[in-house]
Amino acid sequence: MKLPYFTAIAGFTCGLFAICIPHLSALRIWLRFSTFLGLVYILTAISLSLRDGIKAPPRDYSIPGTHTSKIFTTIGASSSLVFAFNTGMLPEIQATVRPPVVNNMMKALYFQFSVGVLPLYAVVFIGYWAYGNGASSYLLNNVNGPVWVKTFANISAFLQTVIALHIFASPMYEYLDTTYGIKGSALRFRNLSFRIMVRGGYIVITTFVSAALPFIGDFMSLTGGISKVPLTFILANHMYLVAKKHKINSLQKSWHWLNVSFFSLMAVAATVSALRLIVVHSNTYHIFADM
Repeated sequence: MKLPYFTAIAGFTCGLFAICIPHLSALRIWLRFSTFLGLVYILTAISLSLRDGIKAPPRDYSIPGTHTSKIFTTIGASSSLVFAFNTGMLPEIQATVRPPVVNNMMKALYFQFSVGVLPLYAVVFIGYWAYGNGASSYLLNNVNGPVWVKTFANISAFLQTVIALHIFASPMYEYLDTTYGIKGSALRFRNLSFRIMVRGGYIVITTFVSAALPFIGDFMSLTGGISKVPLTFILANHMYLVAKKHKINSLQKSWHWLNVSFFSLMAVAATVSALRLIVVHSNTYHIFADM
């Protein structure tokens, strides 16, 4: 079994899930499963890393690479984080939140950026403490422990990723369904065949690209720089300035214009960094490489 084969299996699973979940509201129960699966990965990674870190010899915490590569890699990583953890799709799911919609959405945002980020930081910092600069981007690659525990955590992480991908792709699915008049029973022949062709076709294309380009993470950085940073930070601040133009003082205006300026530079730097990484990795890895 090589990496492209596993990518194909993952693509088939994602496609099957996308076809079986007809609309966004049907995800309600699956969000609970996603939370449980995510917690399984987080708790397993943290507990096993702590055990390894206590027993491990001194680690190397230096950052490898040249000064230039460190700068570009850091910028690219920041862009990937924005791509992975941005909240740009929250307005899309606002219609599924029980009234009062705005208040409940704000509560969810406050929770997400306070309590919600703590497990993520715990995985990052504990993993780096336990394994130093040898820590993998997927922490379960480093941990030692019972095979059944790691297997269960790996399966949980995979299934959670399938659900997460569908959540992020759902706005596009909903748009296509609305555009082509797909409504009524999800099991109608026309509706089912549309999902198989459109959603299945989309997953087939993305799976093929992912298998062909093992450094697909660089394209995540590129997408983050081109679209996610502008949409998440620049557009939001500019919209607020336009909406509250006559209701905020000069200090508040300066703060939002500072955000617009800073993240504009960040978007340009992230795009350049991602393009550089794509060029470098294109010369390093061949098509359908088994990394």
